[in-house]
Amino acid sequence: MKAKIRIFQEGDQEPVIGLWRDCGLVVPWNDPAKDIQRKLEDSPELFLVAETEGFVAGSCMAGYDGHRGWIFYMAVQPDQQGCGIARALLDHAETVLKERGCPKVELMVRDTNTKVLEFYRHLGYSDEPVKVLGKRLIPDE
Repeated sequence: MKAKIRIFQEGDQEPVIGLWRDCGLVVPWNDPAKDIQRKLEDSPELFLVAETEGFVAGSCMAGYDGHRGWIFYMAVQPDQQGCGIARALLDHAETVLKERGCPKVELMVRDTNTKVLEFYRHLGYSDEPVKVLGKRLIPDE
């Protein structure tokens, strides 16, 4: 089934959070509602949703800081994985970032998520010789 890729709209929050939960992307240290609010305050046009038959089937948050593009919260409903939705979301995000002059896009995948790592490698993404470090500035508690 073909997905319609569009910008996140009012009313998508609960279905998107449900999608993220179904895909194991929600973690205790990140409040998904706060992550959505933050994205809507900064480049909401880069918050993409894939819709099939009127339902949220996938999501992708893209970002660009003038140096690198990033992909976050890339998810597709488990029962719709393998149907081309993730590829359509990623292609759309890459196109929008490239139109902004973004020379390179990066994303983070947990080491244990081997299925998703293989998906990205199949699409031309490769392991980078870097270690991601993080520091929480605002707790989501």
